[in-house]
Amino acid sequence: MSVRDTFFCSGQPRFPASVTGAVDALAAPGSSGAGAADRSASLARPWQALLMQSDPVQGLAQVGGRFSVAWRQAEGRTMLATDRFGIEPLCYRVVGQQLHFATRADALAEVPDEHGGTSVADLDPQALFDYLYFHVIPAPRTIFRDVYRLPPGHVAIFERGQLRIQPYWVPTFHPEPVKDLPALKQEFLGLLEGAVRRQLDGTDAACFLSGGTDSSTVAGMISRVAGRPADTYSIGFEAEGYDEMAFARIAAKHFGCRHHEYYVTPRDLVDGIAQVATHYDQPFGNSSALPAYYCARVAHEDGVLRLLAGDGGDELFGGNTRYAKQTVFSWYDQIPGPLRSGLLQPLLGSPLGRLPLLKKGASYVDQARVPMPDRLQSYNLLTRLGQSQVLEREFLARVDPLAPQKQQREVWATTQGAHLVDRMLAFDWRYTLADTDLPKVVGTTGLAGMQVGFPMLDDGLLAFAQRLPPSFKLKGLQLRWFFKDALKGFLPDEIITKKKQGFGLPFGVWATRDEGLAALAADSLGSLAARNIVRPDFIDSLLKHRLREHPGYYGEMVWILIMLEQWLRGHRPNYRL
Repeated sequence: MSVRDTFFCSGQPRFPASVTGAVDALAAPGSSGAGAADRSASLARPWQALLMQSDPVQGLAQVGGRFSVAWRQAEGRTMLATDRFGIEPLCYRVVGQQLHFATRADALAEVPDEHGGTSVADLDPQALFDYLYFHVIPAPRTIFRDVYRLPPGHVAIFERGQLRIQPYWVPTFHPEPVKDLPALKQEFLGLLEGAVRRQLDGTDAACFLSGGTDSSTVAGMISRVAGRPADTYSIGFEAEGYDEMAFARIAAKHFGCRHHEYYVTPRDLVDGIAQVATHYDQPFGNSSALPAYYCARVAHEDGVLRLLAGDGGDELFGGNTRYAKQTVFSWYDQIPGPLRSGLLQPLLGSPLGRLPLLKKGASYVDQARVPMPDRLQSYNLLTRLGQSQVLEREFLARVDPLAPQKQQREVWATTQGAHLVDRMLAFDWRYTLADTDLPKVVGTTGLAGMQVGFPMLDDGLLAFAQRLPPSFKLKGLQLRWFFKDALKGFLPDEIITKKKQGFGLPFGVWATRDEGLAALAADSLGSLAARNIVRPDFIDSLLKHRLREHPGYYGEMVWILIMLEQWLRGHRPNYRL
């Protein structure tokens, strides 16, 4: 798309019947007979009917599916919107009296100014800090100063030189009492099947298969819907504790899938890191991006055009271990205040608190007293290593180290009044899905020349999760209880009881053993040290000592620094603070 486009839309929106009943077929991934121009024109009519209203929020709230849309109206108003999970991104930048928009942030780094010249956006030090803190750059900020990404479920309205951004959809939860558990399970299974059917839409789709609950469910549902075995694609690693190919094989055998495997090697990382890093429109440090790319590339080489992914199941139905962990910490608040302040805290703070058993209790209390969502960052890598030990003093002077926490507190506050478990789910819809996992999968499949669908994020499943009682998502400390209970007999027992892993990358272990990968790390971090962002003495210690002492822990920091340097080389090679 061009930053000068008058009307733009992408994705597969699902419009309410009151707007149109025919446009869904034209918007579907497997439709034929309509060219890109015809499809865009057909989609423009319902979009414009919604966006021309004086207040489009109510209309946008009825649109489901994945989409981004932008319309520069003749009377001077420009409107932008993106879907509830931000699957289809949309970025914007205001220069003078003009709002520019594009699907990529780097497309707005240089735009025309009002004097006939070019306005070039500098890199934003705060965004660099956010990247080192989160390993991604959460919306609305991007790596470029004054270039922003529209947060999921938001609309932007630009009129008379003024920009107004507001949510058209906010996560809400309305748990309903369960009177008939078997009927609820059948409803859920029906929604799952319908979601996969919509994402397939008659195409010969295959799916990622990690061997986890979500990807295994998608694989099984494809076989059921398509009436044939699914093509499944899995990634393995020759590294102890990282490879879970055995579970992928169990799921593939159970559903009779045509199973395809690829084992990523250190050489693959050396060959692919720069390509993946520079493909993104801004630094992106999720280490599972490389395995996802190779998985999609193998599928593309087999002639597959579309992959389905299982992302979203954990975040809708309570599958992440932090949900149980934070629930345990929340129990501390249920202890009467006088008992906490009059007995527990003085006891654990006394010399007796150094005793092994009481020491664990003191650690628990210290963490439990940190309010949410700050407590979720208790193990933040940058914070634990020490910001002043990692980052240059001049760089720190240009940023607000508390900005990430401030933004997360604002997002957390939007679900005030909901149950703790549901609040954590909604929080993850923003930070885990919209900012991390979905850009990872969309970006790497796009690099491989593939389309990707997310059946777990179907509108029907989302609505179902919002009315499912929190105790069905986390029963005691049992993660995603209802989801797994409903799938008993459909999934193999080994898949239901296994621990979550995914496409984790053994980068740190490999970087200490493989000469090529070690050389790439040394070269990348050596160049980064000259950019006045990260302290050279920290980089020296990280590569020579810390990485070898704890490859799994410090490997993550080496990885995000490599990805940052490789992105800078591709997009701003001369950048230096």
